[in-house]
Amino acid sequence: MAEFAYLAIDAKGREKRGRLNAVDDLGARASLEARQFYVVRLAPGGGASATARRGPSLLSRRGRTLSAKQLTLFTRQFATISQVSPLEEALRTIARQSEQDHVRAIVARVADGVVEGRRLADAMAREPKSFPPLYRAMVAAGESSGSLPDLLERLSLLLERQAEMRGKILSALAYPIVLTIVAIGVVAALMIAVVPQVVEQFDDVGQQLPLLTRIVIALSDALAGYWWAILGVLGIAGAGFAYALRRDPVRLAFDSMLLRLPMVGRLIRDLHAARMARTLATMIESRLPLIDGLRLTTQTVHNRALRNAMLGLIEAIRGGGSLSGAIGRAGVFPPLLVYLAASGESAGRLDAMLARAADYLEREFDTFTATALSMLEPAIIVVMGVVVATIVLAILLPILQLQTLIGG
Repeated sequence: MAEFAYLAIDAKGREKRGRLNAVDDLGARASLEARQFYVVRLAPGGGASATARRGPSLLSRRGRTLSAKQLTLFTRQFATISQVSPLEEALRTIARQSEQDHVRAIVARVADGVVEGRRLADAMAREPKSFPPLYRAMVAAGESSGSLPDLLERLSLLLERQAEMRGKILSALAYPIVLTIVAIGVVAALMIAVVPQVVEQFDDVGQQLPLLTRIVIALSDALAGYWWAILGVLGIAGAGFAYALRRDPVRLAFDSMLLRLPMVGRLIRDLHAARMARTLATMIESRLPLIDGLRLTTQTVHNRALRNAMLGLIEAIRGGGSLSGAIGRAGVFPPLLVYLAASGESAGRLDAMLARAADYLEREFDTFTATALSMLEPAIIVVMGVVVATIVLAILLPILQLQTLIGG
């Protein structure tokens, strides 16, 4: 007996893929025809069909998933093509156009699920790491209401807006981080390579060096002689801190402390509030229940203090309270969100007011980051200048002292 992979069309015109055992090619074909399958392609078990069939599961076992950028691109393509093509054809088209093998395999697996008669959300559930629960729930809502193309359009706009915010965060952090790394590198080079060469000239002076010079020399000797130990200690401390954050009480305390920081806390609060408001607006517009929307949105919040607050919102609303009242009692969300949510509930336009709140909070984020960066960049430069000036002064003081002694 040999194994054959097949691609066939059943009596209802649906595409079927699979494998079967038969004595030879003719036996496999006869077995398929007995099941009223029209054979499109038949190959030995190691052929292209079998490989395509096995590919997605192998990729899944290797942990290859759609990144946030790839999911956003997929959703935009899918929203566009599904306007004029059946779902299965749209998925096949996207799979053929993709340049990454794992993306092709994942999308092809979803297409296979649709061909087998599954709902699109159920087919996406076969790749849960690529399509999160929030995404699948919105797709399921679109299928149930018969407005899947419109919902995919709204979902693509949501993902694109989130990608835009991620890009702004990265661009806001990139320059200060690079500047800080360069400053640390310059100071380390001065302390390890330059200072020891200069201070050698003072070994035979016979005079006590100034206190500042002695401090800088001690630091330079420590960095030059024990840099590997310092890096090791920092690495162990970082690993220990990362391990401690895996414990829920420690992570909750750390995230709560972040929210209390003067500038960082406001930034984190506004970012999560904007994401929550925009996601809820999209889900309410898609006719999803508010509690389900909150429950799924909670999974996207990484700050544990805010996540616990959102879980409290779910319990308050389940008990009969309003969204605006629950947000106000939580005490961790911007007052503007409370006000606009209350206005939306009273006017029956909660989705529109939440979207407006998200727009405002995102504009506030842009303004806040621009202001913070305008202060942070000069601050880093000033700190670096002070450190470098201190090192230079520590080198110049003995020279000035020698000149004073010689002149005296």
